[in-house]
Amino acid sequence: MKTFITEDFLLHSDVAQELYHDHAKHQPIFDYHCHLPPDQIAANRRFDNLYQIWLEGDHYKWRAMRSNGIAERFCTGDATDREKFDAFALTVPRTLRNPLYHWTHLELLRYFGIDDLLDESTADSVWQRTNEQLAETRVHDLLTRSRVAVVCTTDDPTDTLEHHRKIKEDGTLRTRVYPTFRPDKALGVDQPATFNAWTDKLAAASGVECATLDGFLAALKQRHDFFHEMGGRLSDHGMNAVDAEDCSERDAAAIFNRARSGGQVTPGEASAFRSFMMIFFGHLDADKGWTKQLHLGALRNNNTRLLRKLGPDTGFDSIGDQPQAAALARYLDRLDRDDRLPKTVLYNLNPADNYLFGTMIGNFQDGTVPGKIQFGSGWWFLDQKEAMEWQLNTLSNLGLLSRFVGMLTDSRSFLSYPRHEYFRRILCNLIGRDVANGELPRDMGLLGQMVRDICYGNARDYFGLEVPEMP
Repeated sequence: MKTFITEDFLLHSDVAQELYHDHAKHQPIFDYHCHLPPDQIAANRRFDNLYQIWLEGDHYKWRAMRSNGIAERFCTGDATDREKFDAFALTVPRTLRNPLYHWTHLELLRYFGIDDLLDESTADSVWQRTNEQLAETRVHDLLTRSRVAVVCTTDDPTDTLEHHRKIKEDGTLRTRVYPTFRPDKALGVDQPATFNAWTDKLAAASGVECATLDGFLAALKQRHDFFHEMGGRLSDHGMNAVDAEDCSERDAAAIFNRARSGGQVTPGEASAFRSFMMIFFGHLDADKGWTKQLHLGALRNNNTRLLRKLGPDTGFDSIGDQPQAAALARYLDRLDRDDRLPKTVLYNLNPADNYLFGTMIGNFQDGTVPGKIQFGSGWWFLDQKEAMEWQLNTLSNLGLLSRFVGMLTDSRSFLSYPRHEYFRRILCNLIGRDVANGELPRDMGLLGQMVRDICYGNARDYFGLEVPEMP
């Protein structure tokens, strides 16, 4: 049986088809937030088989497999690569109406030219054909084939960025690869053992003693400066909700000292310290003209038994329902009052808060940069058709869709770039539907320009990163 993914997949009008094929399809990709491993890019890794490039580390697939009754050894355990792939192939027919069904077949088609539906009967053929092609394919080939202009990885402040340096010095990859400063571990004073181990690592990486808060802040600034020297222009924070309490430097120093001595920090003190640090990080970003990203609304590590067994980021997180509005407003307002509010992208994980975020961004636009404060693309559980449309509709109703910086992968897989195609088809179909309903003019020049900007141009202009000429 041939795949249902035709040239006009998800495009349900002639306007949608024209917008996609003439304006969206051939735009380069600006992947401004992902978790691709830079060491594999630097090494131009070749993968031995489809499991290694497609399933290894993919908690989206693991969640579906567990829901299908697949034992854990076939997800994260000691089963062979082929056994794990076969377990996923057995699961795919059960993913109908889950975005995995679309992504799976888009990726097989775009990277391997395979238009069979994956199931138990086609698993052997798919395994053989993909592995034959992977034997002649490396990471750089995949990035080039996907027309990826920019990749922004996610990196700890203590990282040496040696792999980013190697990529740049090698010079053979057209795609530009930049680090992103993610200092989440600098906030963890409520877990002194982990915090102290990381702070010692920060001191070693920066060459700055971190026995006091002043030293800690100086070390973080040194690493921020280093990321800037290495081309980085983005930071990122993954938080349940932003903290925005009043906390003096004196109080922050007392909390820091207690944590450094191994003492217990109360939840209230931890929140105050995070508040102090987030203002500090906001100032660092603003002073260098960076873009800050805030990923808000996750409820992480819900299954204690499997967290202890498998560790974090293994598929046991969900959407949280923490209050977001008041603290987020206070945080942005404090930076704005300091005249040091950087360009900021707000990612929301709870769709109930879409209108909250959609209105919040309008409070802090200041006329200096188009779309200075962005309502980020559908993230994590929301990077699927329905939730992408929710995000696009919210932004359209409350802000300027035309200034949106568009899609990202947020992925650890080099085969995830068809998600940009998926987004672009959804975007074009949404606009095409409005034209068919008489709600937008059938002006293909006007509409086409907006589509091209959202797919690539806005991100290129917004983030301030050097981009290559793309063929």
